[in-house]
Amino acid sequence: MPAADHQSLPEQHPLNGPTAHAPLIRAYRGQRAETTPVWFMRQAGRSLPEYRSLRTGTRMLDACLDPALVTEITLQPVRRHGVDAAIFFSDIVVPLRLAGVEVDIVPGKGPVLANPVRTAADVAALRERTLTDDAFDPIIESVRLLTAELGTTPLIGFAGAPFTLAAYLVEGGPSKDQLAARALMHAQPDVWADLMDWLADLTGSFLTAQIRAGASAAQLFDSWAGGLSLADYRASVAPYSAQALTAVRALGDVPTVHFGVGTRHLLGAMHEVGVDVVGVDWRTPLDEAAAVLPDVPLQGNIDPALLSAGWSALTTHATGVLEAGRAAPAHVLNLGHGVPPDTDPEVLTRLVAWVHEQQP
Repeated sequence: MPAADHQSLPEQHPLNGPTAHAPLIRAYRGQRAETTPVWFMRQAGRSLPEYRSLRTGTRMLDACLDPALVTEITLQPVRRHGVDAAIFFSDIVVPLRLAGVEVDIVPGKGPVLANPVRTAADVAALRERTLTDDAFDPIIESVRLLTAELGTTPLIGFAGAPFTLAAYLVEGGPSKDQLAARALMHAQPDVWADLMDWLADLTGSFLTAQIRAGASAAQLFDSWAGGLSLADYRASVAPYSAQALTAVRALGDVPTVHFGVGTRHLLGAMHEVGVDVVGVDWRTPLDEAAAVLPDVPLQGNIDPALLSAGWSALTTHATGVLEAGRAAPAHVLNLGHGVPPDTDPEVLTRLVAWVHEQQP
């Protein structure tokens, strides 16, 4: 895997111009904006009828590598909902596909690997893979098209954290408890370290490609980290997330966010890997997270279930989230996980307008 490009951001980068003072970027830097910025994880995609129509006949990973489709899909929720940021439409296994790993996304199941990685020989075979010079071209072109359309609306870059990618590689697909991955971590620590090192470099390269092409911030998703103990996270996972983010920090003052599900016990350690903002899922009140993370901007954390609970219940809950978010130096409203596929898009549109009417 080639080393990530550590050159600073080009002068024409959006952070040097149109998005520098956007409410989202200001909040990510710890400044309270006039309105609370809001966006939703998985805002682009399955809950939108225009997305389902556009995706007809196109496999998920093919869509993620088609710049025209990525651009349109990423823009759809910005147009419809008026959110304060676009999140780059991709999937956490896209970097694996770009590196030549045989992976597909099976409808109704998720990412499935043709050959799980469980031995030293398996990891050695991964290390023999080298990204071609043009491997990230579809990603770079997508970001350039998007930033040209978005103007002052920031684009958030996207990547899965090394542990979550490792869990998919070792398990061979989705897993509720990541038993095989956690077993490998302890049974073959050298193999685990070798695998995580390779994934950290891949993740760092994927993120920096998006940022250098124009993304104004980056979010690292560690979807499965909540299944780890704090000791295992600190010893066998956090160093590699930090390694991936080192390449991002080398580019300059690019805001970074770290999010995981069920990670209340890891919040401090997740911040320590070197991010500016921590995303919090719906289980942990934001004022409690702020007590663990003083002086750290927070993102979250509306319970996705409340999107289907009726307007009164949703706004009551959202009011509590906004109030708890005042304990942090700055707050970006989001869900505590992704938008459920059966969500009524009109609820999201209405929620964005409502949030913008509230006093931060």
